[in-house]
Amino acid sequence: MAAAEICTHRLSIVTGHYGTGKTEFAVNLALSLAAGEAQVMLADLDIVNPYFRSRERRQLLEEAGIRLVSTSQTCADADVPAIPAELLAILEDRAVRGVLDIGGDPAGARVLARFQPKIVREDYQLIYVLNANRPEVRTPETAVRYLRAIEETTGLACSALVNNTHLCGETTEAEILKGAALAGAVFRETGIPVLCHMAEERFLPGLKKLREPVFPITIRMKKPWE
Repeated sequence: MAAAEICTHRLSIVTGHYGTGKTEFAVNLALSLAAGEAQVMLADLDIVNPYFRSRERRQLLEEAGIRLVSTSQTCADADVPAIPAELLAILEDRAVRGVLDIGGDPAGARVLARFQPKIVREDYQLIYVLNANRPEVRTPETAVRYLRAIEETTGLACSALVNNTHLCGETTEAEILKGAALAGAVFRETGIPVLCHMAEERFLPGLKKLREPVFPITIRMKKPWE
């Protein structure tokens, strides 16, 4: 299923605990939107995880026609990084489909908090990415606690969940279904709907039993040395 059918809001703000695959979702979402001929801008505002950053895929994104903006490389790991002026274009230009990849914990989410007054006036969704294999958020209770902390920090309400449970090359259908069960439990506790499940195309035939759409992954994010 194409991203435009899953994410209908103009702004998609992607968050989640580090290592859950939120940047992976953000990059794949931006690529799918661009393939549908949308004018796409991707903002890399992740100051928490130095290994899985959308800026590492700059060439791929730009070749797809996606404009990438990011925090200053020279101070990306600072508590208060430099926020690019281009970010305002994403928030204010309503001809653009914006994807914002924000930090993987409440501290990283502070980067976005200063723009909360602008964001709430736009057509946005805050997407929380889940990965049942991350020990810090593998239970509904811990996942919800983390979600609420990010909402409190940003001043934004989460409106969608994404299941991106995998084990890289060792992923099985059972792993994805395990993540679907976690996402379902978080939905029942919060009322926040599951937007989609992420999976490589080879798993799609076995996931037809899922009630929510499956978003096919085209790009897996890797560590720089892989």
